[in-house]
Amino acid sequence: MRGRRGGVRAALAALVLAAGIAPAHAQYFGSNKVQYKTFDFEVLKTEHFDIYFYPEERDAVATAAIMAERWYARLSRLFGHDLRGRQPLIIYASHTDFRQTNAIGGHIGEGTGGVTEGFKRRIVLPFGGSLADTDHVIGHELVHAFQYDITGNTVRDTGGQGPTVLRLPLWFVEGMAEYFSIGPVDAHTAMWLRDAAAREKLPDIGDLNKREYFPYRWGHAFWAYIGGRWGDDAVARILKGAADPNLNILAIEVETGLNFDDLSQAWQESILATYADELVRSDTADAQARLVVGKATGSGELNLAPRLSPDGRRVVFWSERDLFSIELFLADTSNGRIIRKLLKTASDPHFDSLQFLNAAGAWSADSRQFVLASVQKGRPVLSFLDAERGGTMREVTVDSVDEIFSLTWSPDGTTLVFSAQRGGVSDLYRYGLDSGELTRLTDDAYADLEPAYSPDGRWIVFSTERFTTSLPNANVGDLRLALIDPAGGTPQELPAFPHGKHISPQWAHDSPTVYFIADRTASATSIACAYPADDPNS
Repeated sequence: MRGRRGGVRAALAALVLAAGIAPAHAQYFGSNKVQYKTFDFEVLKTEHFDIYFYPEERDAVATAAIMAERWYARLSRLFGHDLRGRQPLIIYASHTDFRQTNAIGGHIGEGTGGVTEGFKRRIVLPFGGSLADTDHVIGHELVHAFQYDITGNTVRDTGGQGPTVLRLPLWFVEGMAEYFSIGPVDAHTAMWLRDAAAREKLPDIGDLNKREYFPYRWGHAFWAYIGGRWGDDAVARILKGAADPNLNILAIEVETGLNFDDLSQAWQESILATYADELVRSDTADAQARLVVGKATGSGELNLAPRLSPDGRRVVFWSERDLFSIELFLADTSNGRIIRKLLKTASDPHFDSLQFLNAAGAWSADSRQFVLASVQKGRPVLSFLDAERGGTMREVTVDSVDEIFSLTWSPDGTTLVFSAQRGGVSDLYRYGLDSGELTRLTDDAYADLEPAYSPDGRWIVFSTERFTTSLPNANVGDLRLALIDPAGGTPQELPAFPHGKHISPQWAHDSPTVYFIADRTASATSIACAYPADDPNS
């Protein structure tokens, strides 16, 4: 494992030497946010990028540099355009650090994965939980850099008005960035398309500006249709045509030769034809499902990250039910009734971030406690909540990592295992509740995520990139399943599907079966199961 880290260091040295310059200490970016850490930035110069980083992420930044240059080669060829001047890229070791950035103004929310500003064209982002996430965000934000540059990003270009792209619809801009960074087929986009088709709510082009149509997913779907029918060159030409403020999105009609009504109809027919068979299967599945938590049971419209108690009687979930903020609730699974609010974050300002999109809590085996990962004063904290009476029982700061993601509680109640990020890399850690001892179970550049203890406490199953990803050339593969002894050792692959992402593994309560979610067809997501041998090492 250390050998792989050595390979990353070698790649960093090669990139620096190729540019003929050593990393330079540089840049103070302003002072408009509370900062809990001092970031001593250096600069890694590659062929097209000035990459700003700090020492603790030195190993990981080499991989990001390879990704960035690869994206530049793809996008410059696609758009037939080279960016004017060198491209700044400021990268943080975690989302916790990223939220403290002074490179851009304004509040950075839980769901912000990266930002590209207009005039200076600086890309600012954190390392994602996985290499695939980081690769995607770099590609997405670099598309924005090309959009800004192509449509004019200097004061002289625009008469002080900003790039033309800023006046284009969000679905046009963000959807294009998604299309070029993830490709034409994506399971998340497919869920939106199937749902709208089933409800007979497919939008036309004019509807895409409405709030109910999420611009990232629907914009991605639209450009996937345009690219699939007319080619990626047509998408690039539409962007260049839309740079003319007198043309704007009418460049779509000019390029395709269809007015918006006819184009909308053709797009909708394509969606219906694509998902016709799946809609029939969805109708059958819906008939077997029962709503547990939702607006109909007294919860909000946004209900996230459910965690079922071991006894099956209660579920913890995030919701905006009380309007003021996202809160953590406990509900009865038999009827969906809210039992209590476990956290009152709207009136408790000591939480910087509840990580409701990136982290998940865990129940104790007796269903009496719930542990949650949060961020307080820029540091990751474990909050132990009383599920019986409500309130926080204790809080533990974990200074050895930058950010904690998914957790799992050992059946005997003595240990937590969680995925955490440090220096831009996600590994598994074991934490002793009595001793306070933190032990790193994996230690390499591959992402290790979503651990889950087996019912007998002998094994931990988790999702990992280690079996499909090639380093140091940063060829990122899908997440697969792995097993590891809680005491440590070499992870063993748990074979499942040969293709697709394998996420959210969970053990059956009374058997050695592991259930997980897979998008093995890239356009559809399903629940599957795997059967570990009694001794995975045999």
